[in-house]
Amino acid sequence: MIFKKEYTVNWKLILIRLISILFFIALLLYTIWPLLTGSTKYSRTIVVYGFSILAEVMNEGIFPAFSAQWEKSTGESVEFVPSFAGSGTITNQIILGVPAEVVILSLELDAIRLLDKKILTDSSWKNLPNEGILNLTPFIFLVRHGNPKKIKDFADLTREGIGIVHPDPLTSGGAQWAILAEYGSVSLNKNTSAAYSQLLGIWENVVAQAASARAARTQFENGFGDVLITYEQEALHDKSKGRLNADIVYPASTILSEHTVVIISKNISEEQKELIDAFTNFLWSETAQLIFVKYGFRSINDSLNNNDQFGKIEKPFMVKDLGGWSNAKKEIIDNIWKDKILKEIKN
Repeated sequence: MIFKKEYTVNWKLILIRLISILFFIALLLYTIWPLLTGSTKYSRTIVVYGFSILAEVMNEGIFPAFSAQWEKSTGESVEFVPSFAGSGTITNQIILGVPAEVVILSLELDAIRLLDKKILTDSSWKNLPNEGILNLTPFIFLVRHGNPKKIKDFADLTREGIGIVHPDPLTSGGAQWAILAEYGSVSLNKNTSAAYSQLLGIWENVVAQAASARAARTQFENGFGDVLITYEQEALHDKSKGRLNADIVYPASTILSEHTVVIISKNISEEQKELIDAFTNFLWSETAQLIFVKYGFRSINDSLNNNDQFGKIEKPFMVKDLGGWSNAKKEIIDNIWKDKILKEIKN
């Protein structure tokens, strides 16, 4: 007797295979569609590294605005590959070889480090608009609601019983700006002895440190300390969003931090150069500067600083008033803070 083998149809397997075939066809069409239609729309990428407090303004404001402008003028879409951390941290990463193309540093000193490590061949950031300085923000205090410790100025931070949260100067550009503010607010009055005493008193009261200004802010929000020394920008932006759980205090005299743009030319191909140049030029455009102002940064163009939240500072100063970064790093951060203040605290 001959038996005929019976077959059953596996409709589920057929459906899966049909879906797979359709997906492959759709993917193929997506890939070759520009060739079929004559479209020249392509996607490009830009790798951007920036210091910690830039994350929101870049991701939410600057990147979308530039992408829209570039696509409108060229038909190409642009995607950004960003990374944000303490300025010292991203500088170390670049020295180790990450493929950053455009870098925004908290301070020019980190650009000088890239030059010293031969990542840059010359002071190329000086050839950018405003010698590479993108925007500004002063250093201020965040205190607990109602300011229970009655903190008004840097001198108050030296009082007994005041707990200070501070970013770490070894990894954070913001921390180094803060040291210059703490010392310079007195030394500019030609009283270096009082400036030393104030810096010592402040660091004797530091109860917590973090790798970046953003991380120090998180420590403060988690209940550490009575006061945080930080950028005005971050406080104002959070205040505008209704999420600032602190009060802002403006010292009478404080430093305006200046943030430096660097192009890592060795990571940029000839084909990529036009796109990178367009993006960096865009950063100084009125469109971009107004976005920075909206997010709490002060523009290098004072006529654009129309943010009503910007606080008044009686005696603002710049790093140039302290002899520039090379001098300030050697004399204030290294010779005074690192070699004297820290050793005196440890003893």
